[in-house]
Amino acid sequence: MRTFVLRARAAPTDSQKLLASIGKEAHAEILAHTLMNAVFVAQSHRADVRVYLVLESTQDFSRTVFFDINAMHELGGFDERALLGKIARALDASRGMGKEEARPVESGVTVRTVSFERLVLELAENHQLYVMDRKGTPIREQSFQGNSCFLLTDHIPMPKNTFHTLERLGTKKLSLGSKMLFASQCVVLIHHELDQR
Repeated sequence: MRTFVLRARAAPTDSQKLLASIGKEAHAEILAHTLMNAVFVAQSHRADVRVYLVLESTQDFSRTVFFDINAMHELGGFDERALLGKIARALDASRGMGKEEARPVESGVTVRTVSFERLVLELAENHQLYVMDRKGTPIREQSFQGNSCFLLTDHIPMPKNTFHTLERLGTKKLSLGSKMLFASQCVVLIHHELDQR
């Protein structure tokens, strides 16, 4: 099982604001591109992939939209509009939820009012966590066993205190080269490396 977590610190949790932010400074399109590259291959989709999108620009609680590709019956297209539409529907379904609640949206899609920190704490119980870091272990030199979970961020870097938490959870730093890449590009390179093994 390959798991990807995208921490979208600038992404609004209001569906209309999210859709209106495409191409603007919140860069909501990063959500669609990352989901697309995590889930789809030419004329098909990948099995055994899970994606968590954590949207943090909110007036109440972060929203985590979870996609379990093995449980999804209808992908509904892989273009940016279709994927952002799925995310927007999940945000609409989350209206009125309290802290740390979950609600099914459609087959294979769930929305939760859970923070990135709380989610990572849960995932650390049965995944080896990896965070992208240019000074980390080059991916070609890293061995992977069991369930791997790759932590990514949008254009806003992770706060320093997050790295301390991740370190305590045994998270390994992983390098994909010296250049800073988009989260969606990281996903492609991670899939490619693991596909070769």
